[in-house]
Amino acid sequence: MSLWEYANPVKFTRVVDRVLTPVSVVAALCVGIGLFWGFFFTPDDFRQGSTVKIIYIHVPSALMAINAWAMMLVASLIWIVRRHHVSALAARAAAPVGAVMTLVALVTGAFWGQPMWGTWWVWDPRLTSFLILFLFYLGYIALWEAIEDPDTAADLTSILCLVGSVFAFLSRYAVLFWNQGLHQGATLSMDKEENISDVFWQPLVLTMVGFGLVFVALVLLRTRTEIRVRRLKALIAKERMA
Repeated sequence: MSLWEYANPVKFTRVVDRVLTPVSVVAALCVGIGLFWGFFFTPDDFRQGSTVKIIYIHVPSALMAINAWAMMLVASLIWIVRRHHVSALAARAAAPVGAVMTLVALVTGAFWGQPMWGTWWVWDPRLTSFLILFLFYLGYIALWEAIEDPDTAADLTSILCLVGSVFAFLSRYAVLFWNQGLHQGATLSMDKEENISDVFWQPLVLTMVGFGLVFVALVLLRTRTEIRVRRLKALIAKERMA
């Protein structure tokens, strides 16, 4: 069986119908247990106090904000090369989810940064690139809505996605390129000196898995909806021509 078989809208919809419920249930369990564990069963940090517990929302949302754009990039490249409509619709479906994740990361980052840095916002390289990424999300969504022809919209948004990928990359690796800046290094690292304590790490990993599955479930749901909306529009256009 070839992976490209799922580019067929009918087959893709059937797969979504089968997997959406179990993925959603596991996502809800991971997020619920992870947040409950993290907020109520982990100690306060010796430097940051209870503020550190924002990590259980901020880090997973920031991770998914970047990975959502990466998924959109892959889907856009598939559209450009193979012209599979499901991939274009999947990229479109992922954009609002990624935008929300980015906004959540920005807001929680501000609440986390204020007591640590004494300010809600600084023009730190990572924060600035993350804000620009959010603006690219909004532009991507607006471009889809502004163009009536779906294939033309898919072409132009795919190009925009390629350009925006630069800022998604910078959002992830800005602290490695520029030594200056208030933003901390990686929360999860192979370096034991940089990696957070296991007492915080374990519920964090669970919430990260949960946020990832929430993203998958929402993208599957929204892609299925996009397919059905396009099919409905095609039927309405056919009836008008008859």
